[in-house]
Amino acid sequence: MRTFIRHPSDIPIEVQFENAEAEKEKYLKDISTGGLSFKSDIMLDENAIIRVRIPLIKPVFEARARVVWCRPENGYYDTGVEFIETEDVFKIRMVEQVCHIEHYKKEVQEKEGRVLSGREAALEWISKYANTFQTEILRSK
Repeated sequence: MRTFIRHPSDIPIEVQFENAEAEKEKYLKDISTGGLSFKSDIMLDENAIIRVRIPLIKPVFEARARVVWCRPENGYYDTGVEFIETEDVFKIRMVEQVCHIEHYKKEVQEKEGRVLSGREAALEWISKYANTFQTEILRSK
């Protein structure tokens, strides 16, 4: 059973496996305060340590994570990881909010045809969803 509420995301990430080249252009499947999931081209062993990098976030978010599960699904591997360092768990709340805002920005463009700047998207998202986001933070503690 999940300890944290998951949030869908389509933000690009980079994943570095031990003794392997970084996999670029992976996309978050979902993200929470405890970890994240993504699609991988290779099967990862449970408990393997990886490095996750989210270059869209400024400053760039980087963290070590432990593979919790990895299962085959339609030609790729659905992979879930948990963050190892306590400070990374704290920082991921801000990353999670940025992911929501980026997703909102894309959604508005697709559904309404409006192109928002990062600032405009953040202001709209905060006015519409910040209370819900804060409630989810409290429930996940």
